[in-house]
Amino acid sequence: MKRSLYLFIFSSLLVASSGIRNAGAQATEAEIDAFVASVMAEFDVPGLSVSIVKDGELVFAKGYGVRQLGHDAAVDEHTLFGIASNTKAFTATALGLLVEEGKIGWDEPVIEYLPSFRMSDPYVTAELTVRDLLVHRSGLGLGSGDLMWWPPSDYDRKEIVRRLRYLPLVTSFRNAYAYDNVLYSVAGEVIEAVSGQTWEDFVEERILQPVGMDESNVLHSAAGEGTNAASPHAAIDGVVREIAPFKSDNTNPAGGINSNAADIAKWMIVQMDSGRVSTGDQLFSPRTTRELWSIVTPIPTGDPPSFLHPLKTNFNGYALGFGIRDYRGKKIVTHTGGLPGFVSRLTMIPELKLGVAVFTNQESGYAFNAISNFVLDGYLGGNGFDWLAAYTRARDESAARIAQIEADAQQTRDKDSRPSLPLKAYAGTYRDVWYGDVILRMEDGNLVMDFTHTPLLIGTLEHWQYDTFIVRWHERELRADAYVTFVLGPQGEVAEIRMAPASPLVDFSYDFQDLKLKPVRTR
Repeated sequence: MKRSLYLFIFSSLLVASSGIRNAGAQATEAEIDAFVASVMAEFDVPGLSVSIVKDGELVFAKGYGVRQLGHDAAVDEHTLFGIASNTKAFTATALGLLVEEGKIGWDEPVIEYLPSFRMSDPYVTAELTVRDLLVHRSGLGLGSGDLMWWPPSDYDRKEIVRRLRYLPLVTSFRNAYAYDNVLYSVAGEVIEAVSGQTWEDFVEERILQPVGMDESNVLHSAAGEGTNAASPHAAIDGVVREIAPFKSDNTNPAGGINSNAADIAKWMIVQMDSGRVSTGDQLFSPRTTRELWSIVTPIPTGDPPSFLHPLKTNFNGYALGFGIRDYRGKKIVTHTGGLPGFVSRLTMIPELKLGVAVFTNQESGYAFNAISNFVLDGYLGGNGFDWLAAYTRARDESAARIAQIEADAQQTRDKDSRPSLPLKAYAGTYRDVWYGDVILRMEDGNLVMDFTHTPLLIGTLEHWQYDTFIVRWHERELRADAYVTFVLGPQGEVAEIRMAPASPLVDFSYDFQDLKLKPVRTR
């Protein structure tokens, strides 16, 4: 759509409000409305919600735009969005409840509760603790093992946990930060083993219900369902459109919750009131709050671009299901979430008892960051900074860098080279020890790749150069084309297939680079 049309649509939908007036922000409700409309227009976001809490009270909860492009139903404070990895704090809190009951210990080995649990290194298996499950320092690489569940696979949670023993470690144990999802699945299994309840039942009964999050749910499979739920959208070939929601429940502990502005406000209030719920009961103790908010794994700070200078940090790290850093001199407790068609950000400043949550039904981190920082600045005296202009520039410069990388790859490619073997010689069954079987077969004169446990990962190979091809997945919503390189043995036979994302835009959860596909020899 043209930007002017977006502005018209969003201006007409700003009335989708909870009726709760802004009670404490320096920015007025009208100023927030205008800023949100500009952000949505600039970054092509069909719909989003904003929630603000201050001093233990909800002061702002409002929806903007539409739940689904092409339909009139407006987003309001009760519209459900997939909150993705913002779920991780709920899993960490669930473990905290079990620690308080004396059923587990933060620093006890996981194998004490899951005797069959194994990592690829025996030392890590013996030493990895409950705390280690949550803090991204196990030695696994970024997104390692995610192909066992992303896109949806036929592996259930227990099988994913079993296969962790085959995943290679890329750094020493507790030596480096690398974000992962699969160990949160292990955390879900610990909760079930100790409590006798599935992760889903435990989080529903022990957290959502006491907090009063009556409209939220704990299932990936419920995304987009119900009378008031947002549909996921993404830019496909440069055009924002509705896409299929992620529907697999095999990794709910890492990202399965669907929530809304009204409910997430209750969660932020409880987090910032040391676990006290609206009835006055204590869901968890201040000690658990300190555990959840204390950095375990340091993350290098670096310097942001000059045009994003307010983001410069003095400290940065990962705690238990939350990221911890500073912003304008204040400690913030934060996390983002991302699923196909949904991205979100939750930010709390405990010193001010201030919390901001932004949920969107389009994959623009620029949008949720601009809005979150705009609201935070209203309380921190940074009103003069133009976050819309800054993130517009960040988007444009990022797009230019990626375009240059892709252009350089095309320019250096040897287009005149040919594969070493006839195409049919590359066909066969290949096996990776942690993922399983991948089949290459001939169809209409082309090689087709089929990830046997992942129905959506079927694609046609196009020759790139030498013995490297690019697999173009038939389901174009994946946006995850990958290089496929055949390594030949001394007799000219295929000895191994290695893969890598074909663009920086490919989501890190497509961890193709971790695969070592070996031919399955038949006798």
